[in-house]
Amino acid sequence: MSTSSLLATLAGGLYADENVFALEQQRIFESMWFCVARADDLGRPGAFRTVQVGRENLIVSRARDGSIRAFLNVCRHRGARICTEESGEVRRAFQCAYHAWTYDLEGKLIAAPNLTKMPDIDRVEYGLVNVHVREWIGYVWVCLADEPPSFEEDVLGAVVTRLGDLASIENYGIENLKVGRRIVYDVRANWKLIVENFMECYHCATIHPELTEVLPEFADGYAAQYFVGHGATFGSGIEGFTVDGSPGVDRIPGVSDEQDRRYYAITIKPQVFVNLVPDHAIVHRMFPLSADRTVVECDWLFLPEVVDGGKDLGPSVELFHKVNVQDFDACERCQPAMSSRAYANGGVLVPSEHHIADFHDWVAGKLGLGR
Repeated sequence: MSTSSLLATLAGGLYADENVFALEQQRIFESMWFCVARADDLGRPGAFRTVQVGRENLIVSRARDGSIRAFLNVCRHRGARICTEESGEVRRAFQCAYHAWTYDLEGKLIAAPNLTKMPDIDRVEYGLVNVHVREWIGYVWVCLADEPPSFEEDVLGAVVTRLGDLASIENYGIENLKVGRRIVYDVRANWKLIVENFMECYHCATIHPELTEVLPEFADGYAAQYFVGHGATFGSGIEGFTVDGSPGVDRIPGVSDEQDRRYYAITIKPQVFVNLVPDHAIVHRMFPLSADRTVVECDWLFLPEVVDGGKDLGPSVELFHKVNVQDFDACERCQPAMSSRAYANGGVLVPSEHHIADFHDWVAGKLGLGR
């Protein structure tokens, strides 16, 4: 391969510069649909989670009518943060601990000391600032943009681009599955390194011995996302997507015969990975917090009767947990070099990684950079 035909990666500074990260917060995380929570975590009215999306902290909660709402976590009086816990439940309203301004579960201002002496205040206008919300596959997605992009094109479209249609993911009924295990990883690496790692399997033979035992084709370096509709086939003698190749748990009824004994991976930009196998789904949600720190929340989802029945989920969880730890360790090994002069102009992509160039072009386009 000649030097002129090599594809370059993004420059190292784009993974280490906080000014670049600030631009990403504005143009990517705060302008796109961003997955923030499992809807089941908000089980009844008043249940809430606080999440960081770009530069904003949000309250995501279930309202009185059962719908899910999202608000900027900012009191309209003097700007204090209203909810300071990561999760919790309020009985009827959110109250700011500073001056006791109080908002109902729909975000309307309903009470405050001396509020009756301010007859001109509009309780809706001075209510909590709403954020756009959608629910899909049992997860809550928010968008901070005043006019959000098309959910159908950006989110559902990513699935169609990867699998060829929506029916292929709908077969798994992810919205009806139950979280059997959740692990949160605090990764000292830029979010783009994590996305790139997930998209390629050039590294699989090197660092994922357990995964390549289950999915032997990954040892050849081609990821499950390298052509539309492709699912990596389980190896001979492998009975399930488990750390030891054992059968796993009950198969999801909607999974087609064509999808049986296969693994599918989907990247939904900017921060979601969906992994599908016959008996469970694995969903990663990234929360980029700085240029060199990303929190990843990973859910293993199974049939409710599997979780409630106390079946052994260990072998299923252990396989991808090992993959996560191996991947995140690799990303953390890369992060320090992003500031090195040796990587100032970036690196190169080998043929099996060339689809990552599309991701780099997308990032550059969002940031207004030439490629």
